[in-house]
Amino acid sequence: MGQRERMSFYDIKAANMAYCKVVVVVVAAEAAVVVVVVVVVVVVVVVVVVVVVVVVVVSVFVVAVVIIVEVVVLVAVVVVVEVVDVVVVVVVVEVIVVVVILVAVVALRSSSNSSSSSSSSSSSSCCYCCDSSSSNILKEVIVVIVAVKVAAAAVVVVLIVVAAAAAAVVVVVVVVVVVVVVVVVAVVVAVMVF
Repeated sequence: MGQRERMSFYDIKAANMAYCKVVVVVVAAEAAVVVVVVVVVVVVVVVVVVVVVVVVVVSVFVVAVVIIVEVVVLVAVVVVVEVVDVVVVVVVVEVIVVVVILVAVVALRSSSNSSSSSSSSSSSSCCYCCDSSSSNILKEVIVVIVAVKVAAAAVVVVLIVVAAAAAAVVVVVVVVVVVVVVVVVAVVVAVMVF
């Protein structure tokens, strides 16, 4: 090459071959860099999407659990308040019944004492309990008392059973909902990750 003024065909061919080999190596290196950059970008995007989806799913799960807990607490409070209200009404009714009984007994004793003192010689009864009119009134009062007590006890028992059943239903529903939400979240996260 150094002894001629112009390059021969073989010299040009050798130079072109060397240049092509360099170009191929450079292009292959650039392509490898582009592939690595694309793979890194795709991996970063996938990781960011998975993290966002997991955060959203976990946030939805937490919100769902909080709402469920709030509903359970609200239902429990309502059930307890209703039961307490009814029990208070039953207790007030029983107190009124006891007061009425005491007033009736006092009235019977006073009427019996006044009638027995005015007609002690003509009456054959030994006390106010044996007087037929007093005895009938007392029997009626006792029947009413027993009926009210039985009704009040039945209402309290029914309320306790209803409250227990409502609480059991609420607990079962909450457990089922929490289990379903946990399973759904686990499946969604597993699908997103894998």
